[in-house]
Amino acid sequence: MEYVYIGKIVNTHGIKGEIRLISNFERKDLVFKKNFKIYIGSLKKEEIVNSYRIHKNYDMITLNGINDINDVLKYKGEKVYVNRDDLKLNNQEYLIDDLLGLAVICDEKEYGIIKDIYDTKGSKLILISYNDKDIFIPFVEEFIKQVDVNNKRVIVERIREFL
Repeated sequence: MEYVYIGKIVNTHGIKGEIRLISNFERKDLVFKKNFKIYIGSLKKEEIVNSYRIHKNYDMITLNGINDINDVLKYKGEKVYVNRDDLKLNNQEYLIDDLLGLAVICDEKEYGIIKDIYDTKGSKLILISYNDKDIFIPFVEEFIKQVDVNNKRVIVERIREFL
């Protein structure tokens, strides 16, 4: 089983066992739904999502069979994961973390690999290691033309603007 990190439990909310979660996970539509399995903490304790809502900057969830604050206090500060297979992504779909380590290609020439991805709230930036330099490229259609996770490459345009 491959676990994918989706967020961190930062607190509880109310007395009925609602959990306050901070998550930047890009596919919340797939995981925060009724009866979806999540795994909490380093021991990956399996729980089932009962309900989901957004409150301010938080993702709020309740878990099946838990409706008391005292039953969820143990999860405060824990990381939350999902099983990658449960996401049921098709061949054209990928997660942002899947880009790490992919080769960056422009005009048939390789310009290094993706070292990291930064979320600037407005957009994402990919960090490329090229000739002992770090280059940031916006992860937008204007520059990113094709993501090919199967062949471990990302085709970009106009990379010279960032060199």
